[in-house]
Amino acid sequence: MPTYKGISSEAFRHPLDREAEETLRNLPGFDLVASKFVEFLYERPQFVYHLGNSIQVGPRQYSTIYQMFRECVKDLDIYPEPAIFISQYPLANAYALGQEHPSIVLNSALLDLMSEAEIKSVIAHELGHIKCGHTILTQMALWAISTASFIGEMTFGLGNLISGGLIFAFYEWKRRSELSADRAALLLSDELNPVLMSMMKLAGGSLKYGNECSLPEFIQQSQRYQNLDEDGLNQVYKFLLYNNLAQGVFLSHPFLVERISHLQQWSGSEEYRQIRNGNYQKSASEGAVDVKAETPPSQEEILRRQIEELQKEIDRIKKKPQ
Repeated sequence: MPTYKGISSEAFRHPLDREAEETLRNLPGFDLVASKFVEFLYERPQFVYHLGNSIQVGPRQYSTIYQMFRECVKDLDIYPEPAIFISQYPLANAYALGQEHPSIVLNSALLDLMSEAEIKSVIAHELGHIKCGHTILTQMALWAISTASFIGEMTFGLGNLISGGLIFAFYEWKRRSELSADRAALLLSDELNPVLMSMMKLAGGSLKYGNECSLPEFIQQSQRYQNLDEDGLNQVYKFLLYNNLAQGVFLSHPFLVERISHLQQWSGSEEYRQIRNGNYQKSASEGAVDVKAETPPSQEEILRRQIEELQKEIDRIKKKPQ
C-alpha cells in the first residue's frame, strides 16, 4: 500500500472541483454566508450528536474498521487523526464533516454490503474530502439551504442572494468535489476494481443477489450513459435531473456511472502514474490537512467586521429621508 508523505490535495484535486469552487467563492453573497456560518459554529452540534448517538470507532470498537481507517489516515498523510463513527442506518452511505474537529461517519448498512477492500475505498473517499477541505463548504451549504427563509428575514435579505444562484453554485461544486474524493480513494486503494465495486454496490447492491452482479456489465452501462450525450435533448434531461429548478431540488452527487467514467480516465493518466511514483505536489506544511483561508480564527474577525460595516451601511440608508 503506497504512502503519500506530505501530499497536497492539489496533487489529486479534479480540475472541475477547483473550477467550481472558485466560481462559488466569487459569487455575491458567499462572504456573507461564510461569516454567519462562522458565528453559528455548525460543526459542533453534529459532532456532539454522533458522539451521543453513534459508535465511535477505536482499538476496542470495530477494531478491523479502525485499522483500515488508521492505514488510510497515514497513507494520505492527514493529521491530527479525525474521528470515525458507525451510525445505525439502513441506507448504505458515508460522509465526512467538520473542519476544526473533522470526522467521518459510516452507516451500518454499508458495512454489511461491502467487502473490506470496498469499505477501505469508501473510508479513503471520505478522508479525501477532509484532505481537500471540502467539509466546511459542504456544511455551509447545508446550513444556508436549511435556513434560507429565516436568514432572508433576519440578515439583510441573504435569502434573496441564495435564491439568486448561490444554492445552485453550492450543488454544482458539491457534485464536482466528489470527483476529487474518488481520486483519493483510488490512490489509497491502489486498485481500480474495489473502488468501482463500491460504487456499483451503492448504485444497487444486494446482500441476497450480490453474486449475480457484474462489474464489467456496470462499466458497460456507464459507457451507454455517456453515449446518451450524442443526442442534445438527453443533455438537457441530464441537467434537469441534477437541477430541478422549478421545485428547487438539486442532487448532491454525480450519478455513479459518471463517477466511474471519470475515475477510469484518471486511472490511465500520466498524472496518476506520476503520483503513484512519488512525484506529486506537497503541502506547505508537510503532512498537514489543507485549510481554507476563510475558516481559521485569524479570518473570523475580518468576516465579523464585514458584517458590522454592512449593518452600518443599512442603518445609514434607513436614516435617509424618503
